[in-house]
Amino acid sequence: MDTAYLVLKTANSLFGKSTTALSDDELAKAEHLAARQLDLESRVLSSPEACDVAVPEATIAAALDEVRGRYADDDAFQNDLAGNGLSVAQYADALAREMKVDAILEKVASRSARIDEVDIDLYYQFHPDEFMRPEVRRARHILITINEDLPENGREAARKRIDDIAARLAKDPKRFEEQALKHSECPTAMNGGLLGEVVRGKLYPELEVVLFEMGPMTISPVIESELGFHILRCDEAMPAGPVPLAQVRAKVREMLETRRRRICQNAWIKSLK
Repeated sequence: MDTAYLVLKTANSLFGKSTTALSDDELAKAEHLAARQLDLESRVLSSPEACDVAVPEATIAAALDEVRGRYADDDAFQNDLAGNGLSVAQYADALAREMKVDAILEKVASRSARIDEVDIDLYYQFHPDEFMRPEVRRARHILITINEDLPENGREAARKRIDDIAARLAKDPKRFEEQALKHSECPTAMNGGLLGEVVRGKLYPELEVVLFEMGPMTISPVIESELGFHILRCDEAMPAGPVPLAQVRAKVREMLETRRRRICQNAWIKSLK
């Protein structure tokens, strides 16, 4: 089989280039890797497991159409393929071959042992560092920007506006979301000033140092950053600590299944040599 498709695929994945854009050294490396891949695919396709595996024509056609859709028109698609030493028919054949190899590997992976609850419990127990949650604050803010080109946002005017908001909140803290919607000049105003769950390193330093000293449902004094004046509200303070197993059980199961399937595939491939 012509390796042009595999050379093109390797060139894209390894160098982010088309075949024609490769240097001589890059082309040699791509051709070497493509030859190895072709040998591997040939062994997979010659295995007993390949006998009853077929990829529907409709699936291949859909994959070809998806690639063709990335181009302005069919001529551009065919010209690009020709520049890389491929016709549309050759490209379709290569896609079909690749998809059949993938299907065979999926069939092999299905033999891997199932992950049970004990596997998940043990992994969680013996890898505690992977399940540590950083300190988090769920926060909202109100922003009044400083812009000397706008009379209402000059420094003094902006400060008066934020101070007026702070005074209203001092009388009735429950109005925070309403005041954010009415007055905040941040896009978060549409959602009551909600910043969401914030970890350290995500906000301006002036805001972060205040926010991470705040307790739940407290409102900050006026804070100045390079954007302007802010008022923060800490809705919830979540300390650093382990994430409960119940929250990560599905993720751990998926990771262990993926790992076990890969091990099964690799062992099978080695047996083909």
